[in-house]
Amino acid sequence: MTTTTFEFPLKEKVRNYLRIEHLLGQLKTGASTQNTALQVYFFEQLFTLMDLLERLDMRSDLLKDLDTHERNLILWSSYPNIDKKALEQTLQSIVALRSNIKAERKLGSALKEDPFLSAIRQRFSIPGGVCSFDLPNLHFWLNSPQQGQQQDMKQWRKSLESLEEAVAILLSFLREKSTFEPITAENGFYQGVADDKNELIRVKCDISEGFYPTLSGNKYRYSIRFMWFNAKPGQSPSVENPVTFTLAAC
Repeated sequence: MTTTTFEFPLKEKVRNYLRIEHLLGQLKTGASTQNTALQVYFFEQLFTLMDLLERLDMRSDLLKDLDTHERNLILWSSYPNIDKKALEQTLQSIVALRSNIKAERKLGSALKEDPFLSAIRQRFSIPGGVCSFDLPNLHFWLNSPQQGQQQDMKQWRKSLESLEEAVAILLSFLREKSTFEPITAENGFYQGVADDKNELIRVKCDISEGFYPTLSGNKYRYSIRFMWFNAKPGQSPSVENPVTFTLAAC
């Protein structure tokens, strides 16, 4: 059995959080290797993240959600049998994060002002535009001593620390809102009604069976349909037999 968790956001804000989490994870992968191809991949993901931050007003979403969780934690502190030490540590982290994000003019602004990143960024939007003849300055960097490369990548990632920590703690709160419950999808199809507070649907299933879930819907109602990864000739691409899986509506 190979159990995998699939996550489907019901709100645009959560979709953006998940994209940022994914991109930050790719940056970590690219920064942890000496492989030139993966280092180029690091820049690709970094510029994609910068584009995303420039298009969206993530700062206000993060501050609003951090404020909400701060108020909830203060309320929970009065409950009996609460782990006050863990709660206080989390509360301090949220207060510090909110302060750091408020102090930033715009998320990612330090990256945008970096001379080297500014000099190579535009070429990354051109197919094949990162050859040595296109970007000799990048070619120089890729062949420079590893210590300097690691220092540069560490500095670029450090400017995203507050963003990374905020997204991590907000998604952690969201994922822990609900536990997984067993569900059977008759004919490979399941329809659910979302609570007003549901923002994320998490589906855990056995992919060794050869299918995966897809989701359509909104914050009011959603449908899950399981699809064959490799449908046989003449076979319907959608699963038509009962599927047992677990679901968490967060």
